[in-house]
Amino acid sequence: MLKSYIAFDVETTGLDPQINEIIEIGALKVRDGHVVERFIEFICPKEMISDTITNLTGITNEMVADARSGSEVISDFLRFCEDDVLIGHNVGFDYSFMKTGASLCGLSFEKSGIDTLKIAQTALASLPSKSLSDLCAYYQIENKSAHRAYHDALATAKLYQTLAHYFEADFPLLFQPVQLTYKAKKQQPATDKQLAFLMKLCRRKKTQPTWNPDTLTRSEASKLIDSLLNG
Repeated sequence: MLKSYIAFDVETTGLDPQINEIIEIGALKVRDGHVVERFIEFICPKEMISDTITNLTGITNEMVADARSGSEVISDFLRFCEDDVLIGHNVGFDYSFMKTGASLCGLSFEKSGIDTLKIAQTALASLPSKSLSDLCAYYQIENKSAHRAYHDALATAKLYQTLAHYFEADFPLLFQPVQLTYKAKKQQPATDKQLAFLMKLCRRKKTQPTWNPDTLTRSEASKLIDSLLNG
């Protein structure tokens, strides 16, 4: 079992790191088996937090309104991480957002990590669900605020220690850190149909287009359409 690592979790505005944003980072730094430092901070996103995300996480637009920008918070988090191994539940998801956020800041984020979800998928294959909440319930690990970044990170650290206690001897390779990777999907240009619909919406709203049709991506066009429809 690793005695020194960082367990972390992020809350986001959606599931796609190329479109959506981090709104909260929570992490704990473990040294010799003890928590020595914590990182808990909101990020003010450029997009509005949807009702779906608020219902899931409890994080509202008002709560992040005065938070620092992503570039400031992510830069500080990268310094917090030092050269530690990362531990997360479905860590690839959280890493993809951090990797994307770091890249937008012109920073590198190359890390190795351990995924408690992958451990559970093998070691606890018979369980119907390997979600963090269900695994915590199975092992009676208390998580007072599920879907809040720090509390999920803390629950993940406790889950990791529990899984290592029971299964590391039988599945040693699952507990070895591996290089985390994330390759951003190539952005596709906006379709002619999207561009035409955007122009139609602008005429209807009596606003001037603020985008360049030659560089607008498909995902950016979708967000613009949503904002014009709901604005």
